[in-house]
Amino acid sequence: MSSQWSRRDVLSLALASPALAAAAVLGRSRSRQSNSLDQVIANAPWQVVPVDEQISVSEVRLLRRWLGSNCSSSLVNHGSKSVAIKEVVLFQIPLRLPAETALYGEGFQMLSQTAGTIAQPVNLSQYTDAQHYKLPAPANTRVFYGLTALSPPRAPHEVFAFGSSRRFSGKFYVRDSSLQAVIDTEGLELKPDETWELEELTYRRGANRDRLLAEVAQRLAANHPPLRVKTPPTGWCSWYCFGPRVTAQQVLGNLDFIARNTPQLRYVQIDDGYQPAMGDWLETGAAFGGDVQGVLKQIRARGFEPAIWVAPFVAEEQSHIFQQHPDWFVKDAAGKPLRSDRVTFGGWRRGPWYVVDGTHPKAQAHLEKVFHTMRHDWGCTYFKLDANFWGSIHGGSFHDRRATRIEAYRRGMAAVLRGADDGFILGCNHPLWPSLGLIHGSRSSNDIKRSWDRIKTTARQNLSRNWQNGTLWWNDPDAICLTGELPAAEFQFHATAIYASGGMVLSGDDLTKMPPDRLAMLRKLLPPTGVAAQFTDESLNTGFVKLPRAWMACVFNWEDKPQTFNLDLPRRAKVTDFWDGASLGVQSETVSIKELSPHSAKLLVCEWV
Repeated sequence: MSSQWSRRDVLSLALASPALAAAAVLGRSRSRQSNSLDQVIANAPWQVVPVDEQISVSEVRLLRRWLGSNCSSSLVNHGSKSVAIKEVVLFQIPLRLPAETALYGEGFQMLSQTAGTIAQPVNLSQYTDAQHYKLPAPANTRVFYGLTALSPPRAPHEVFAFGSSRRFSGKFYVRDSSLQAVIDTEGLELKPDETWELEELTYRRGANRDRLLAEVAQRLAANHPPLRVKTPPTGWCSWYCFGPRVTAQQVLGNLDFIARNTPQLRYVQIDDGYQPAMGDWLETGAAFGGDVQGVLKQIRARGFEPAIWVAPFVAEEQSHIFQQHPDWFVKDAAGKPLRSDRVTFGGWRRGPWYVVDGTHPKAQAHLEKVFHTMRHDWGCTYFKLDANFWGSIHGGSFHDRRATRIEAYRRGMAAVLRGADDGFILGCNHPLWPSLGLIHGSRSSNDIKRSWDRIKTTARQNLSRNWQNGTLWWNDPDAICLTGELPAAEFQFHATAIYASGGMVLSGDDLTKMPPDRLAMLRKLLPPTGVAAQFTDESLNTGFVKLPRAWMACVFNWEDKPQTFNLDLPRRAKVTDFWDGASLGVQSETVSIKELSPHSAKLLVCEWV
């Protein structure tokens, strides 16, 4: 480890900025006004952590190179023996922040997000990395993957992020008094005279949190050029109305309705349930009641785009692929196919799952063949990839023993992309940072359900990731579901949140049973703007979708009691309710929404005058 500080020094710090705190600990004589983090972290403590704590790592050196706010790092073994490295601490700095400092942290798996404060972190989903997916974590430590943002009261925001995920996973350990930036090297051996290029680190500090996050997104896009389509897709998905028992006739009935009533829903997607077993994606299960290829051809014949659900990295034990090719799967310590429930969540249906090894050449050929067949023989132009997390499973061994789980996933995805050719790729239940540059769309929330609790939680998850939309990929806020027994205000909240995400719009209802007023609401969401709302603060109560000809004001009452909200306008505007067309007149500076009902939202059109 390079340098250390005394406990007395740490406890004496009372600075709002972790960066400046680090500078004080290191005895820097420069002014507090300086925020040159390259100078601060260049001398901050670092550590190489071996798998065997008894092994010396004195001959292993970390080299850090700063260019502006971005740091590239490499690890070099100058010794004569190989060393198995568990992880590399790129820097450790003390935190001395008020308890009410707002916190945001991303997860490794798409479903894992954290908000709240330093003193009281809040999981935005019950499916956490540590508890649900069983990712190892140090005791008494909050672990965030890819990005963490700290917003002290009345002080600049601080955003720490990893700007790449090509080979390794970058994460942040947040404890009561310190923050560590860590590269997970997965116990790989660093050989004599070998050099590892580690993942880039970036830091941003400033008054505008949205701007800082936008800069991080731009840096990620520079390191992982995104797959691009011009506009967010629209369509219909079978899962949220028919689930795994979907039939050919149900899909065709909705296709007929879409053709007559909502032709802007371009993609018609057959979700999970058509296949006979997890893993056998080119076969049709008897319960589907028809030939999948025949249904896809009818979708094409009606002028729409055939879309299909696939979970490329998983298979159940009774599947043909697992029975015939067990050597294509990730192995356990005994050299047998690894049961996923031994190391992580075993799967939500027909588990425990086994994991296709993305480093195995024959498994790669299999993935490429599946998607080439679906794209060119079946005519699919859209692929919803689910359960992608398992492609980066921890706790197993790969065919390529030198590969990390990030590399295994990315190689498998490269095979998928070769087969899918020009098809649209949606990542779902995927490892977030490792998917950069490999998908066109990214699910940004948990599955929607027709309940207030799920509408509320998925909305917060989606809107917290607005900074990613349109730069890294198109966000998929999951399906818009407008049928059921919920109050009208909660449906309007749900629809407003979908609009504010700026991302994809896919209907999840049996449209043949859609009430006319809800169908009108669905139509108003089409086509999506592609522009995500920017919010006033981390509460996500008020924000604006900034369109060329008007700003769309989004107001959300997340609470169980009425709330009053005030929106500051940059200039005079004619204000109209987007949903019902009611006029609020010309407003000069502030729009006041008095006593907005619980669980409701407003979407206002502000046209400048």
